[in-house]
Amino acid sequence: MADTASDVLVETLIELGVKVVFGLPGDGINGVVEALRTRQDQVRFVQVRHEAAAAFMACAYAKWTGKLGVCFATTGPGGTNLLTGLYDAKFDRAPVLAITGLPYHDLIQTYTQQDIDHTKVFQDVAAYTTALYGAQHVRPATMLACRTALAERGVAHLAIPADVQEQEVDRDPASPRHKADPLTQFQSNPQPPEAQAIADAADVLNAGKKVAILAGQGALHARRELEQTAELLAAPIAKALLGKAVLPDAHPHVTGGVGYLGARPSQQAFADCDTLLIVGSSFPYIEYYPKPDQVRAVQIDLDPRRIGLRYPVEAPVVGDAAASLRALNEKVTRKTDRSFLQRAQAWKQEWLQALAEGAERPGKPMKPQRVVHELNRRLPADAVIAVDSGHNTGLAAQYLMIRDRQAFGVSGTLASMGCGLPYANAAAIAFPRRPVVAVVGDGGLAMSLGELATAVHYKLPIKVFVINNGVLGQIKWEQMLFLGNPEFGCALAPIDFAKVAVGMGMLGLRTDDPARVGLLIEQALAHDGPALVDLVVDANEPMLPPKRREQYMQHLQAAFKSGTAGQDEIERRLREEPALTSLKP
Repeated sequence: MADTASDVLVETLIELGVKVVFGLPGDGINGVVEALRTRQDQVRFVQVRHEAAAAFMACAYAKWTGKLGVCFATTGPGGTNLLTGLYDAKFDRAPVLAITGLPYHDLIQTYTQQDIDHTKVFQDVAAYTTALYGAQHVRPATMLACRTALAERGVAHLAIPADVQEQEVDRDPASPRHKADPLTQFQSNPQPPEAQAIADAADVLNAGKKVAILAGQGALHARRELEQTAELLAAPIAKALLGKAVLPDAHPHVTGGVGYLGARPSQQAFADCDTLLIVGSSFPYIEYYPKPDQVRAVQIDLDPRRIGLRYPVEAPVVGDAAASLRALNEKVTRKTDRSFLQRAQAWKQEWLQALAEGAERPGKPMKPQRVVHELNRRLPADAVIAVDSGHNTGLAAQYLMIRDRQAFGVSGTLASMGCGLPYANAAAIAFPRRPVVAVVGDGGLAMSLGELATAVHYKLPIKVFVINNGVLGQIKWEQMLFLGNPEFGCALAPIDFAKVAVGMGMLGLRTDDPARVGLLIEQALAHDGPALVDLVVDANEPMLPPKRREQYMQHLQAAFKSGTAGQDEIERRLREEPALTSLKP
């Protein structure tokens, strides 16, 4: 039997080293599915229960491994369902290829069934998008799509009509100019930083007396270089959420996260520094950066478009983080005054003590901090941690102290709810011998419940910990803090997720008792298979940023005056929570 266009597509992906493809079959993509079926020994197909999960899993797989993530969906709504996960990849710079079906080639744009032009729909999310017009077009277009995704660390998209998928190669003669066969070997070698840029950056850093560092995901591969830079500069390191795993949270230079979901010592260091070094981060919340009029800044980023995007930069360095820091370390003079770093270390100890005291408060309703505090004490040393978007994100950011060999993943710039469970499933596929833990909220998990069945189907031994407060917690607090409005539309209908988990075929546990949390966490972690622990917590526990902003406090008082439900309980929690002492209205 002659090769088809779909065979060529899948063979090209195999040559590029693709080992797994995430998707959901449909009549508009079944030619590609058949090519995958006949090559099961070379590439793994993972069936999801919703196309959005396929895109999230491809994005997460790319983030976890650094390799190309691949997903597919059928025509029309199947393809559009991919978009959220693909925007996650675009915003967090993960290389992903999306493959979608199109109607028969002679029915496109004739109002036929599921006649959505995916090449137009995907133009904003994808750095490269094209339809495949025949079997001879498949290989060069697929190679270019994959190269673009890898080179630009973004999304590429191929749309292939249903009949073209099954077209035999010898039925599509090559054009006279179709001569070159693109090589499958591809490696993106970023240019080294310019010597003058390194010299200028070193001058700024050497002149600074109190240097702080902001590290993001662009520094994940530059740990040793970053450690040396921090040691030379006596600099505390604040980590953007995507860079949480760049260094362990117990590292003497690390002050914790930064921003709305960050740690107070990071904000104290930013408030007191006179120089800022940004390494591989486009952290978006500009209100949490140091005041520009009192700080000189150096930024290292592989993408020149990102330089100065969030903060005015005096000395830009365009280049790979590891290579740039190595060059910079040769020019930086070791600072003898370590007092700024020592103050930051003292602030960190005060903050950690306050966090622990807040989490260990007894009684019911159980504090959400208790869940992640107890989980942190029991996490395996090599755990892969996936986190959803919402109140749970801030709790994980503050309470989960990343260890040396752990990994951390989240939908960063997109901050999409519903990502945590697909991220965990992808991690279990990428790292089958490592423990995988997901921290999710009841809102986000409800969006992706079907993927519990995916975990069961593929025997993925993920452990899901649900912070169930019956409300869209982050949105509730943003309504009050950012706008001064009372909470509205955030309360959620209750779900017993433990029963849902059991119905899906996995271990399901549930408690609202802080005295039992540790035992249930241990039971889930020890279970040989997927497990879920539904942890019912206090819906009125405050979610406040580590940096006091008077505007937030004024808005909170306005929300109270407008009739916020549970006001008395919220005010009582503010008085009780040690970590919020300096933030009380």
